[in-house]
Amino acid sequence: MNRLLALAAAAFIATSSVAVAGDTPAPEGAKVYFVNIEDGATVSSPVKVVFGLSGMGVAPAGVEKEGTGHHHIFVDRAPFGKGPEGAEEAETSIPADDNHRHFGKGQTEMSLDLASGTHTLQLVLGDAYHIPHNPPIASDVITITVK
Repeated sequence: MNRLLALAAAAFIATSSVAVAGDTPAPEGAKVYFVNIEDGATVSSPVKVVFGLSGMGVAPAGVEKEGTGHHHIFVDRAPFGKGPEGAEEAETSIPADDNHRHFGKGQTEMSLDLASGTHTLQLVLGDAYHIPHNPPIASDVITITVK
């Protein structure tokens, strides 16, 4: 029975189309950026954020199409690839919580409700499975002040 289960698991893994962490290639020169806000900007909440992407296209989560990905915005956290997770962060699925917002329907803008004060924002592109591309496509971190 264990042998049959092992063979079934091996067959599933061999035929699965799920990308392995960090295996989705990024085209050379691809970049993601903020279109309408700059580092140091003072804004009012809700903050309209428009995502820019060059060198690639946008596709919803779950859609495997070469040269595409979908947006994630990191709010008030260490820059991508830094902090306690370090380099492993580029090899795992981006979490979904208040600090990691997903736009898996292919959205290219959003309204972000933020409390008054200083906040950091960073865009990170994910593949069909919310895993950063290889190499990762991430914007610079910007700091904004919400009045």
